[in-house]
Amino acid sequence: MAMSMPHQIGALSGTPLTAETGGLSGEVPTKGSAATSAMWRTPMTNLRVSVQKTGADVDRVSPTPSPPLSPMRGGMRPDLSVACQALMEAPVAEREHKLGNSPEKGKGVPVFVMMPLDSVKMDHTVNRRKAMNASLQALKGAGVEGIMLDVWWGLVERDAPGEYNWGGYAELLEMAKKHGLKVQAVMSFHQCGGNVGDSCTIPLPRWVVEEMEKDPDLAYTDQWGRRNFEYVSLGCDTIPVLKGRTPVQCYSDFMRGFRDRFENLLGDTIVEIQVGMGPAGELRYPSYPEQNGTWKFPGIGAFQCYDKYMISSLQAAADAFGKPEWGQTGPTDAGHYNNWPEDTNFFRKEGGGWDSQYGEFFLTWYSQMLLSHGERILQSAKATFEDKGVKISVKVAGIHWHYGTRSHAPELTAGYYNTRFRDGYLPIAQMLARHGAIFNFTCVEMRDHEQPQDAQCAPEKLVRQVALATQEAQVPLAGENALPRYDDYAHEQILQASSLNIDDQSGDREMCAFTYLRMNPDLFHPDNWRRFVAFVKKMKEGRDADQCREQVEREAEHFVHITQPLVQEAAVALMH
Repeated sequence: MAMSMPHQIGALSGTPLTAETGGLSGEVPTKGSAATSAMWRTPMTNLRVSVQKTGADVDRVSPTPSPPLSPMRGGMRPDLSVACQALMEAPVAEREHKLGNSPEKGKGVPVFVMMPLDSVKMDHTVNRRKAMNASLQALKGAGVEGIMLDVWWGLVERDAPGEYNWGGYAELLEMAKKHGLKVQAVMSFHQCGGNVGDSCTIPLPRWVVEEMEKDPDLAYTDQWGRRNFEYVSLGCDTIPVLKGRTPVQCYSDFMRGFRDRFENLLGDTIVEIQVGMGPAGELRYPSYPEQNGTWKFPGIGAFQCYDKYMISSLQAAADAFGKPEWGQTGPTDAGHYNNWPEDTNFFRKEGGGWDSQYGEFFLTWYSQMLLSHGERILQSAKATFEDKGVKISVKVAGIHWHYGTRSHAPELTAGYYNTRFRDGYLPIAQMLARHGAIFNFTCVEMRDHEQPQDAQCAPEKLVRQVALATQEAQVPLAGENALPRYDDYAHEQILQASSLNIDDQSGDREMCAFTYLRMNPDLFHPDNWRRFVAFVKKMKEGRDADQCREQVEREAEHFVHITQPLVQEAAVALMH
């Protein structure tokens, strides 16, 4: 998940695109003292953003505590002429080896590019087909390994249970195959719309929404009764609440339908299945929803455990723990969405409830519910795509704000039990390891000093912690940028992060892939495109790259220059 930076999808889809949801997030648990220092320090202009606390939302608690009251944007709109630079003839395609487009096993990091969220329209056709075709060819010419594509549950199974319409996706996947691009297919079981980066609205299937309207407790619920319809509450994962099927059965059937329809492309064109597990496709609770201004960065968010299914599970856990009074509700002194940790009794550093026996009980239950949810869906995904030649991946949010505090409040409300005293990412990595899945993490492009210092943001430390956790669990780590960035400074940070050069034991380990957010007109701006081509080249070279920056940039410049005549011709064709 990521923070807001408006961008226009323009010529690609005709709809506005803002920054991707995927993460903003400080302090590493005491497990390794080395982890508390930033991974990379490069002197550069401080891109500090000021964030002001507001005193409007203050914690209100009763005087007598009950157990839960625990002790770059440029303004231009390109016409895709630069995208068309990749409408290259065979001789140009042969130059791909010079640009480092043939990945060598064990060397370098392949780059994928996220497609627009509305690449397939509601009428099951490819959105702006000509522009899409030109853009895919451009990406291939730049040395990109492939694309990431959301396959929306709310689009494919929209009208009736078990009735799948793969129209649009079939054409788009064939288009990718034609251009020699690999595909990371995202099983998107969440609503599109309401999160950072959501450029369009694609609700859950109609028949799912109908069931949620009849039983609002199928939606995630906060302590004030606010419902969130982005994703079916994991509290009812195993209850047949969706026309006789459980949510997990619905996800399983959808994945089987995808497998059966596109079996001829699995392992060849489709090389990875990323399984959506929550809002924005991430394994987390919808603790910081932007819709209707509910949450704003860098608020701590709110626990999402107040639907009847979650409360029922909490009560059972409390009974088993011997504290039945703890099962009636979640923490009631954990503040509001836009509070800061010290505004609350639960998250404050001194005597906060998070560090009490009750806090440990509740946070263990809350995070375990999320882990169990991931486990159930991964079991199904693994069985569905076994021996099909595809990798399975899971996306985890990069929640880096207030990371430098003791409680790590925003991570806790999202379901990651990560505090100064506890590593919350190792259990996730170990869960993924049990199923041979990839740990996909965001905010890889961010540097600590670029973030609001008063909110104790520390994305570099967070990325380092995750890298160490995946190393210990022996899980492959893949990365994404959380915000659209086109500058060399961000590219350099991604290059350093993807090398995973974090300690003496890292060896030759690198990220297994990097997915670039996102394909849009800004990417095809001439200066951005030139930098992007060089970035892809350097990523493919890997940590042992023997070419200097100047040589890489000369090759990128040459690539841009030699295609210019073809670009002008193709651009005219696209405009008519």
